[in-house]
Amino acid sequence: MENKMEWWKQTSIYQIYPWSFQDSNGDGIGDLMGILKRLDEIQELGVETIWFSPFYQSPGEDFGYDIADYTKIDPRFGTMEDCDRLIKEIHKRKMKVVLDMVMNHTSDKHPWFLESKSSVTNPKREFYIWKKGRKKTPNNWISMVGKSGWNYDQTTDEYYYSNFLSFQPDLNYRNPKVKKAMFGVLDFWLKKGVDGFRLDIFNSIYKDESFQDNPFSLRFFPTPDNHDEAFFQKKQYNLNLPESFSFAKEVRKHIGKYKHKPFLIGEVSGSDQVLKSFLGEKADGLNLVFQFELIHFQFQAKFFKQLLLKNETIFPSPYTPTYVLGNHDQRRYIDRIGGDRNKAKLLVCFQFLVRGVPIIYYGEEIGRGEGRISNFKGKDPIAKMNRFVPLFLSNLLGIYINRDNCRLPMLWDDSPNAGFTIGTSWLPLGTFQKEDTVAFQKKDPESLWNHYRVMFQIRKEWQTIREGSLDIIEMESDDVLCFARKYKDTILHVYLNFGNSREKIRIPNKTKLIYAFGGSILSGSFLELPSLSGMILQVMGSKPSRE
Repeated sequence: MENKMEWWKQTSIYQIYPWSFQDSNGDGIGDLMGILKRLDEIQELGVETIWFSPFYQSPGEDFGYDIADYTKIDPRFGTMEDCDRLIKEIHKRKMKVVLDMVMNHTSDKHPWFLESKSSVTNPKREFYIWKKGRKKTPNNWISMVGKSGWNYDQTTDEYYYSNFLSFQPDLNYRNPKVKKAMFGVLDFWLKKGVDGFRLDIFNSIYKDESFQDNPFSLRFFPTPDNHDEAFFQKKQYNLNLPESFSFAKEVRKHIGKYKHKPFLIGEVSGSDQVLKSFLGEKADGLNLVFQFELIHFQFQAKFFKQLLLKNETIFPSPYTPTYVLGNHDQRRYIDRIGGDRNKAKLLVCFQFLVRGVPIIYYGEEIGRGEGRISNFKGKDPIAKMNRFVPLFLSNLLGIYINRDNCRLPMLWDDSPNAGFTIGTSWLPLGTFQKEDTVAFQKKDPESLWNHYRVMFQIRKEWQTIREGSLDIIEMESDDVLCFARKYKDTILHVYLNFGNSREKIRIPNKTKLIYAFGGSILSGSFLELPSLSGMILQVMGSKPSRE
């Protein structure tokens, strides 16, 4: 069947954190050749698009998000030849490549910054944001990590601004030379065949050029629905400026000249209207943005129903929602459900079968658990800033300040170090059983890994899931979520029981079973859904829309 929808609207994305995926040389750090070694297994799972966290040259103070050279590979991970080969082999397997692109800031070891800080007259001075102090700091702007964003440099007796960590100075996009240089970086990778970019903290790109003080706020901790107010400050002048919305369109237009149709997905925060502004009034901004509400799920059918209704209302076609359960900055979702893989299967069904792009973090497919590394012993720079805060207290407050715990190495098999490395792993493996490994779960048809594999397969086979509309079907039970996916003459119904009771549901139409799990049974005109089970049905009379 002819397929006209853009490929990036239909894809699924799998995030690899290179440090922790697969080590090939025994130094305890994952690398590009290690990833290459596992490509066939990634393909076997059904992955369509791989997003790589940064592997550019970096001091590694923020584990790659502090970039010292955008067009070189950090020796920890290999060489540019390794990278070229990896891209080629991914494309050979009909998968896509997305690179993390940190446009907002560089490392303070980047040659641009070293020149910039050398003198006020250096040609690179205006590549960054420098200001004289006013009493003390130039203004009251607080960074995303809760400290002043201004950092004093005694060489020139001025402050530079960083909206994240102090060793990550922000670039000055009001300087056309910066924009030109960064577009050149995008071109470098696009010419190598990269299929898209994940744009790190893209909502921080522009800051108010008059450097006004931010207003006071009563809020200290950011919340899932409000990231723009935190640390007693409303970030009115250093986040989500209109210029950043306009810049999203510029970047989209720039990459639009490439024939292989690359795309952009932005890490942004704010209200739904702010997210939509980054996508553009005519869907001409960023192709996609991360939507993080699913990370903070409540395990109730009502929560998921309301999320669907909201996204279908605010982000209708041509906009495409994204559904994310975790990433390299978030507590692993399996721990939020007590390690219950039956609950995990329901979450995955929701994530994969609704209208949108599912984004999976490495290890989720096996229920990779959260670590228990204390903030005092953390390597994460945010943990180091908060080293005397007990882990139980930060968890109790719902603040995630040791990201080491969601970045533990992948569990491949029951060999030493779970097959990740023959050396000493850069982070501990944590507690696990052989049942938690890829090798074991691949052999178990009821495993979480095989459930993910089926979900990837259903998305590939059914155009109705990739391109169809979505309608909520009202249920008598508040514990059951049901929705219909429709594409041309094909109708699929998805039933998910989030409750503790067995539900018996009359099916009004003749149906054909597509997939069932958790002990659900289709018997005549009735559907029986035990607790934490689900089913996908094709309504008969509708024509198959498969590929």
